[in-house]
Amino acid sequence: MSEPTDALHPGLRLVQHPLVDHLVAELRSAATPVPRFREVMEQLGELLAYEALRDAPTRDVEVTTPLEKITQRKLAHRVTLVCILRAGAGLTAAMLRLIPEAQMGHVGMFRDEEALSPVSYYDKLPPSIAAGPVLVCDPMLATGGSAAACLDLLKSRGCEDLTFVAVLAAPEGLAKLAEAHPDVPVVLAAVDRELDDHGYILPGLGDAGDRIFGTLA
Repeated sequence: MSEPTDALHPGLRLVQHPLVDHLVAELRSAATPVPRFREVMEQLGELLAYEALRDAPTRDVEVTTPLEKITQRKLAHRVTLVCILRAGAGLTAAMLRLIPEAQMGHVGMFRDEEALSPVSYYDKLPPSIAAGPVLVCDPMLATGGSAAACLDLLKSRGCEDLTFVAVLAAPEGLAKLAEAHPDVPVVLAAVDRELDDHGYILPGLGDAGDRIFGTLA
């Protein structure tokens, strides 16, 4: 189940489940090797996507089983997954297995480490992205700058059914999204204590991108 926590963000849904907690504990551990870290991130991607689409619009279709015909619900619109590069790929790979009909968009942003502000360098989005639900994926919501900038971009392309999906968030990042995009639901596995002076989430799990792709120094 996901539990609303309006005090941090009006659309925050914190996924509370023993399996989610167990997987987050594995991600946090510095002893978790790269292959397992990547696998756990993908498993969380599936669970978070499941929750993020809980209220997605559906339509009735007729399905012929081996025994008879039945009316069954299916997603009403094609889902788009938007990966904030590069760490977002750790979540979207598994989401695509869960929703193979989904289409993919990519937004490239990096954080200016001095100003702690987002710098955009790339975007490639499907032409029909505004026609259905959009899940914006990035494992870490730290300062919230990149997330807010990505949502700005998607709204400028006509997107209205947006949900931001992450594993961890700092209160500062949630405050940023509450100010800039209070209408966009945020689905998380955990909310952490704070940011350090370098804009990293504490206690966090380190640099998600480095741990996913094995580029640790």
